[in-house]
Amino acid sequence: MGVLFEVKRGAVHDGPGWRTTVFFKGCLLCCPWCHNPEGISPGREMWFIASRCIRCQRCVAVCPSDLPVPATGDLQAERWSECTVCGRCAEACPTAARAVVGMEWSAEQLVQELARDRPFFDASGGGVTLSGGEPLLQLEFLLEVLSACRRAGLHTALDTSGYTSRGALLRAAALCDLVLFDLKHLDEARHEELTGVPITPILENLQALDQQGVGLWVRYPLIPGHNDDRATLAQLADLVRGLRSQPLVCILPYHRVGMDKYARLGRTDPLGDVLPPSDAEVEEAATRLADRGLRVRVGG
Repeated sequence: MGVLFEVKRGAVHDGPGWRTTVFFKGCLLCCPWCHNPEGISPGREMWFIASRCIRCQRCVAVCPSDLPVPATGDLQAERWSECTVCGRCAEACPTAARAVVGMEWSAEQLVQELARDRPFFDASGGGVTLSGGEPLLQLEFLLEVLSACRRAGLHTALDTSGYTSRGALLRAAALCDLVLFDLKHLDEARHEELTGVPITPILENLQALDQQGVGLWVRYPLIPGHNDDRATLAQLADLVRGLRSQPLVCILPYHRVGMDKYARLGRTDPLGDVLPPSDAEVEEAATRLADRGLRVRVGG
C-alpha cells in the first residue's frame, strides 16, 4: 500500500502530452517555494478551509480527543500532536471545510484508476506521472505501480528530486519511460541552505542516470532572488551541457498556488513575500540557457 495525497487528471506540465499525475506523500527536502506542502509529511494530515466553515460545531462534538477546534480552525500549537487524524471531524463536516490529506491506495487499485484515462493518453502521447512529495521514499510501492503500468502499456514519468540512494533511483528509472529530474540550485552551500539537503549526491545521481541512457528531462524552478541570477543559470547550463543525453531543460516559474495550502495546514508560507517572475524575466532566463546551446521549454 502507498500513501497519496492527490490523483490529478489533465496535467500538462508534468511530462509530454495529457497526463494523470499521482502525488506521493513524503519528502526529505524543505524547499521554501514548495507548492505542495501537504506532500512533505509522509503521514496523513488534517487541513481546514476557513471560507467553507459555517460554524456548526459538529467537528467539536465528534472529536474523540476533545480538542478545541473552534470555527476559525485554530488549535493551540502545543495540542496539534494530540490530533490522531481519525477523520471524524471531516466526516461530520457538511461543507467539506475539513479534510484528511493522505489516503492509502493499493497498486492494483491505482493502476485500474489510471487506465481509465488511456484514451486521453493515446490521443495526446501522454501518460502517468508519479510525483510528490518524493515517490522514491515509498520505493516498493512505486516499483509495484511502475511495473503494473508497464504491463498495462501506460507511459510513465517519474518526477524526483534525485535525493535518494543510487540503487533506488536506478531501479525505478529502469521501469519508467522518462525521469523528470528537479534541480533547485547548483551551489553546495546555497542548496543546503534552501532545501536542507546537500547537492552532491543529487548531482551524482543525475550523472548515473545520464550514464544509463535513461530518458531524462531536467526541471528547474525559477525563484526570484534565490536561483534566477546569471551566475546560477550559467552553472545550470554548464552542468546540462556536460551530460551525454543533452536533456530538455524545463523552466518552472514560481507561482503562489501553495499559499492557501499552508494556511489550510495551519502553517505560514515561508516564501510569502516573494512574487512570481514576470513573463519578461522568465523569457530572459530561457534565452540565457538557450543561447548556451540548451534545449529549453517554459513549463513541462
